Parts: sequence; C-alpha cells; structure tokens
Amino acid sequence: MSQPSEEPQMIRVRIPQGKEILGIVQQRLGGSRMRVLCLDGKERICRIPGRLRRELWVRENDVILIEPWALGGDDKGDVVYKYRGKAEVEFLKKKGYLKNLENEF
Repeated sequence: MSQPSEEPQMIRVRIPQGKEILGIVQQRLGGSRMRVLCLDGKERICRIPGRLRRELWVRENDVILIEPWALGGDDKGDVVYKYRGKAEVEFLKKKGYLKNLENEF
C-alpha cells in the first residue's frame, strides 16, 4: 500500500485590486449593514449589495474585501468578497496583507 503524499493544496485567493481594501467585520448593524475595521486604519459602515445579499453570509470577525464609496465620503463602502476558510486567511497573513490587523485575531 502506498501512503498518500502530503503535498500542499493549491488554492486560489483573491487579492485586493484597485481601490479594494481588506477589513474585519467588527459588528453587525442589522439589515445588510455592518461596521468594518479596514486595513488602512479607518472604520467604515459597509453594506452587502443586492446582487450578493442572498449568497453572502457575513458574521463578526470574518475577513472581507470592501470597496469604499467614491461619493458620499470615505466612511462607507460595499462588501465585494468574503474570504472563506482558514486556508485563505492564513495565505493572506503569510503574504503580509493582514500585518496591520494581526492584533485583532
């Protein structure tokens, strides 16, 4: 019998592009809104857009990707993506994307 080889699994992780910022959900505010602590140090009120509302379930302490609003100030944004599973979050930590938020985990 041959032993299964312990090769690392290849995963594909979405990386912030353009104006997108990583953040951690601090508090759910009701409806599709939440308070998010972003990587740039700001705290934003973010919402889940209608096209993602049914398929994206977000809880507190989830790592998400947000896009700040161009209009209406820099204190609001939309949730673009939720990182699922520990493997994606560990990849982001290893590559240094979450170095400013290390103390939050």
